[in-house]
Amino acid sequence: MEAIKSVESFNEIIASEQPVIIKFYADWCPDCKRMDMFIDGVIEEFNNYDWYEVNSDEVEGLAEKYEVMGIPSMLIFKNGEKIAHQHSAYTKSPESVSEFLHQQLD
Repeated sequence: MEAIKSVESFNEIIASEQPVIIKFYADWCPDCKRMDMFIDGVIEEFNNYDWYEVNSDEVEGLAEKYEVMGIPSMLIFKNGEKIAHQHSAYTKSPESVSEFLHQQLD
């Protein structure tokens, strides 16, 4: 999963005609660390998509702009628009993340 370090690169990435999956996280977040333990399997399942992550403490303004109220959150973008958003309460297991992605991308 590639890290996005600036608003400019974020905007370039989300402009893709293909859906891109972006995880919002923070270093201090225990649920983010838990997700890191299982996310590789989910990435493998959806390896035909590009995956990115944004540290919401380092790239300021994106979490507010895209209404990321809790972390970790999974967002899907296409053509510069947010097309789906899974909030933190629903990202606690590989099954819930996988199910969300199947619903949005299949």
